[in-house]
Amino acid sequence: MSFSLGLTGSIGMGKSTTAKLFAAQGCAVWDADAAVHRLYGQGGAAVAAMQAAFPEAVEDGEVSRAALKRIIGENPEALKHIEAIVHPLVARDRAEFREEAQSDILVFDIPLLFETGNDAEMDAVACVFVDAETQKERVLARGTMTVEQFKHILQKQLPIEEKRARADYVIETDTLEHAKTQVAVILADIRSRLSHA
Repeated sequence: MSFSLGLTGSIGMGKSTTAKLFAAQGCAVWDADAAVHRLYGQGGAAVAAMQAAFPEAVEDGEVSRAALKRIIGENPEALKHIEAIVHPLVARDRAEFREEAQSDILVFDIPLLFETGNDAEMDAVACVFVDAETQKERVLARGTMTVEQFKHILQKQLPIEEKRARADYVIETDTLEHAKTQVAVILADIRSRLSHA
């Protein structure tokens, strides 16, 4: 019987790095973004359905995220259609991971965990956070988006205060060492709960 821990937080808060810390401590990690990449890649489960719905979104046998952005920009209603194709496939990918994973603790790295209602599948939720200034610096340092795009993404996510209030554990990612210490404390707590279950 394994324990399911949802891992969430807003963009640029250090979630991917924190997921790696959990993996280094022996947890099996499922990454929602990586699952979407698999589904969109060549031979991925979403390619045929996406080709049927949005032929211009498929290039060289894989779904182009840039093309999807253009399609949604031109027709915001398209997002619902895209989600209707992708979300069930992502859920199936997550269910397969759950069946095959061998670890006592399964970590589900899902940016929109609360927004999609997937927190209901978890035994507990950990939320990563950092102050707003550091968050903005981290995101813009990647060089992949403008300030406007960053603001737009934030508007689609629940405020970090609300995510923190709803989470069972909170991890401040101001430094790697601090995050590492908090991950160890959380895992010790979960493993002690498992041993008394």
